[in-house]
Amino acid sequence: MREFARLYAALDATTATRGKLEALARYFATAEPADAAWAVYFLSGGKPRQLVPTRVLRALAVEHAKIPDWLFEESYQAVGDLAETIAHLLPETGSGTQVPFAEWVESRLLALRGLDEAGVRERVVAWWMELDALERFVFNKLVTGSFRVGVSKQLVVRALAETFGLDAKRVAERLAGSWTPSAGAFLNLVAKEGEARAIGAPYPFFLAHPLQEAPDTLGERDAWQAEWKWDGVRAQLVRRGGAVFLWSRGEELVTQRFPEVAAAAGALPEGTVLDGEILAWREGETAPLGFATLQVRLNRKSVSAKLLAEAPVAFLAYDLLERDGEDVRARPLAERRESLETLLAAHAHWPTTLSPAVDATSWAALADARSEARARGVEGLMLKRRASAYGVGRTRGDWWKWKIDPMSVDAVLVYAQRGHGRRAGVYTDYTFAVWDGDALVPFAKAYSGLTDAEFRQVDAFIRRNTFEKFGPVRSVKPELVFEIGFEGIQSSPRHKSGIAVRFPRMLRWRTDKRPEEADGLEALRTLLEPRR
Repeated sequence: MREFARLYAALDATTATRGKLEALARYFATAEPADAAWAVYFLSGGKPRQLVPTRVLRALAVEHAKIPDWLFEESYQAVGDLAETIAHLLPETGSGTQVPFAEWVESRLLALRGLDEAGVRERVVAWWMELDALERFVFNKLVTGSFRVGVSKQLVVRALAETFGLDAKRVAERLAGSWTPSAGAFLNLVAKEGEARAIGAPYPFFLAHPLQEAPDTLGERDAWQAEWKWDGVRAQLVRRGGAVFLWSRGEELVTQRFPEVAAAAGALPEGTVLDGEILAWREGETAPLGFATLQVRLNRKSVSAKLLAEAPVAFLAYDLLERDGEDVRARPLAERRESLETLLAAHAHWPTTLSPAVDATSWAALADARSEARARGVEGLMLKRRASAYGVGRTRGDWWKWKIDPMSVDAVLVYAQRGHGRRAGVYTDYTFAVWDGDALVPFAKAYSGLTDAEFRQVDAFIRRNTFEKFGPVRSVKPELVFEIGFEGIQSSPRHKSGIAVRFPRMLRWRTDKRPEEADGLEALRTLLEPRR
């Protein structure tokens, strides 16, 4: 635990990629395999569900710090992170632990699940008293399920590859799928010759970069394949061992959530892996139903017949990664696409189908097609070099996403809350409203899009112009107008405005507009996608 906590501190202390890699390499070179396995798990984004309720941790911290509730709340609002707040407030009693990290996770943290509240309280307090300040902070992060430290899975893979002299692609493949931390699993991960791929394991996903320049800067149009950029869930469909496995981009197994896709994919030959998109789509219709319809399926581990009928889905395949058990990712995209079309024509049926290429012979014609994207229910276009292999992670140059401009309205800032992390002391999380007659109706929250200098200016305004406080939230004098951009919009009876928007963010601060010039609710309603 001590070494892992110090690794966390080293990673948190630098923004330089090389500095993070060196810290990771130092740790992995000396850590015991079982400890290193759990480090890989947490640093790659894995986390068990919250092990101790927040209310219990807060109550314990207040009790053992011997402070009133209001002081804890004020401290929390100033710090912006529950785990860090508790670590600061608790008395300095522990001198550190010699217990290995794997034992901490397996015999202590995970064992909390089977205890009643009294047992949880007793053990958490005892462990707080055992740990030093840094270890206590990391422990709090793990037990609250909020562990993150600015390290991507790809960086962990790169560090392992450099430390043990391996091909990073090979490490990424071994780590893909439902990788279970253990000493043996870590030794296989970094072995020169690893075990064969698990039956249901996916390949690492290949990701695209946003296209910032005009597409004709990419060269000749016929060197690129164009596809629609679907607004769904990126997934790999794996057909091996007499079974079908569906993996999300986050490498979560989602087969049970989409049983109709799994059933249709059973007709595919053994040793087939497809990359594609899961969309809400009704057979026979020409466009998807929209992300809001798909969303009702995402949090269900199993689905009823009623839900299958109300929110049908399809898997649109756009790449072939494995055929007849052979890894074909190194072959050119044009060859993989031809094989994909042949394969699906012979074996696939709805809801597993081919994602169509966009037929446009020039960049100008492709731009015209892109202008129809919103009407088609897509986010824009994907541009993929026909000669490209299927890579690992975000490799610049071969795959680009050419998205349409976001929808936007001008809205008024009405509520604010402090941010988190480095912005914990600044009001950066805002609620925005539009006019409904003479009243302002909140419709979106946003916390990104401004510069640090602009955030400081808005923070100063909020502090001078607060009407009321509702716990950590302040109601603000409605004077500041912002252009709010978003990717999608849907009717929503759960929201007071009757509307929900997707991925809202601040595009700019409209210092040129007065609040009465902000848009009305009708402007949002005109942007609603027609119901299909």
